[in-house]
Amino acid sequence: MNKGNDRAEYSLASIHHSSFCTHHLPRAVLFDAVGTLIRPEPSVAAAYARVGRRHGIEIAEAEMHGLFRAAMAQQDEIDRRLHAGRTSQERERERWRGIVADVFGAAPQAGAIFDDLWEHFANPQHWQLFDDASGAWQALAAAGVTIGIASNFDDRLDGICRALTPLSDCRHVFVSSRVGWRKPRPEFFAAIADELGFEPAEMLLVGDDLENDFRAARAAGWQAVLVERAESSAAGTHTDQEPRASESISSLSELLGQVRSA
Repeated sequence: MNKGNDRAEYSLASIHHSSFCTHHLPRAVLFDAVGTLIRPEPSVAAAYARVGRRHGIEIAEAEMHGLFRAAMAQQDEIDRRLHAGRTSQERERERWRGIVADVFGAAPQAGAIFDDLWEHFANPQHWQLFDDASGAWQALAAAGVTIGIASNFDDRLDGICRALTPLSDCRHVFVSSRVGWRKPRPEFFAAIADELGFEPAEMLLVGDDLENDFRAARAAGWQAVLVERAESSAAGTHTDQEPRASESISSLSELLGQVRSA
């Protein structure tokens, strides 16, 4: 990343000359983690395929992508139907064990594959910041905005953030396994607002998931901005909760034109 270009692109002037139209300017900006601030490297499908091969199971990466998405959807349904959105560190581990089992079927190696993948995605070396994340984060911090992370994740995110500057300085890392609720449940958002001491309307969530981030935050009374990156556009049907142009960005650098310090 070119530091000289960062200083120009992420100047504080772009925060103070905001075009973000709202009655309540956000006093706190919370970012979703995966897909918004960070991405896995290699991709999830590539990592699953690689670990599978290590244990003697050959699944092509393209096929793995579809299997993983289906397994995720199955666990999302279980979370809604059986757990009503409640979660814990134990439930998150059970969730990922179920995903691995669905992807690799009844293979006797599934337990060992799960252990390897759990550790793989706990390793900060397998995560990268998006190119626009560092500059946006630092500019918001310099402007005095309370910033943090609000993610459907587990305790592994703490170690990942500690290894990735500037997330290593984050004092507010909210993960569903500790909050006790998963997005899109309103209790997830209420718990974070209570912890930070702000009214919901003073909070802004920036995320890449139309349902779990944008719509859920809006339903909880928060402000919301949807990140629609070219490589991972959010999916969803059109409703009156669809983001307007001022609420959708393709890069975190655009966020600074919408937020100014309170």
